[in-house]
Amino acid sequence: MALKATSSFDIGHNPPLNKGLLLDAVIKEYCDPVKKEIFDSIGDLSKLDRLFSARVLLATYIPPRKSKGGIIFTDKELQESIYQGQVGLVIAKGPMAFKDDGQSTFGGQDIALGEWVVFRGGGPRVQINGVNCRIMDDTQIEMVVTDPDFVTHRQTDARVK
Repeated sequence: MALKATSSFDIGHNPPLNKGLLLDAVIKEYCDPVKKEIFDSIGDLSKLDRLFSARVLLATYIPPRKSKGGIIFTDKELQESIYQGQVGLVIAKGPMAFKDDGQSTFGGQDIALGEWVVFRGGGPRVQINGVNCRIMDDTQIEMVVTDPDFVTHRQTDARVK
């Protein structure tokens, strides 16, 4: 399904976000084929009415079968990314995500839809139209990265000295 654009960064503000709409910036990110594939697979988010509080919905990054260095990963190794993965693509944010609330202070830092982020901990796993996702608290997001292969939980092409 084609994505439609809106200027809103949040899903979950009152009144609820116009159904099935995503951010202009996400569409611009379609030059990244991995992001394009994820958003195309997720499709229309009109059934996602609201993401509550300070929650962030991330599509779990699953690396390609063949690494840049030519290593071919088994199905089991790729499946582990669903459970052990540390990188996700921001799909939606709740209305209080990255807002100072007395318990957490973000100092103006924020994330945008369509950015790759590194997270810690293991929020609940869900599937949206077959795409493996996690629902995380904003405080579990550690950093933004431009390339999801920059961070890995397994040794791939790196040589240990």
